Amino acid sequence: MAKGDSVAFEELYRRTSPWMAVRLRRRCADEQVVAEVMQETYLAVWRAAGAFAGTTAGGTAVGWLWTIAARRLVDAFRRRAHHAEPPPAAAVRSLAPAAEEEALAASVGGDVGDALRRLAPELRQVLQAMVLDGLTVRETSVLLGVPEGTVKTRARRARTALRKALA
Repeated sequence: MAKGDSVAFEELYRRTSPWMAVRLRRRCADEQVVAEVMQETYLAVWRAAGAFAGTTAGGTAVGWLWTIAARRLVDAFRRRAHHAEPPPAAAVRSLAPAAEEEALAASVGGDVGDALRRLAPELRQVLQAMVLDGLTVRETSVLLGVPEGTVKTRARRARTALRKALA
């Protein structure tokens, strides 16, 4: 892809777009916003493919792709908040666990996994956004639809609860 191979880009899109769409929909119920973020993400990936440091920097293509998408989603929320009301259902959660929560539960085992599963959902959401997705406090605030101070408080409470559980 870095050399302009459109077939490689199509393959990346074919393999990652279903997963990306599901993950974005878990954070935003507005299909138009999800479609815009998907388009902006893959356009950015195509344009910046040569800049991806890859495994030499300890990263993965999927992680790089998700970082771009998450930041584009936050940007979309900011644009929308600037022009209208907050995005509808920005933090809507269904009763079924998110795919990434199930993956986290499967990949993080033992005492750490147990401690994470025992966290309150709102604390786990903040840790997921800040630690797993690499978002800033401000981006997490916009994504979850809560004030920045609340994000900081929840992050502190989550870390304290994890320390106690693991002590």
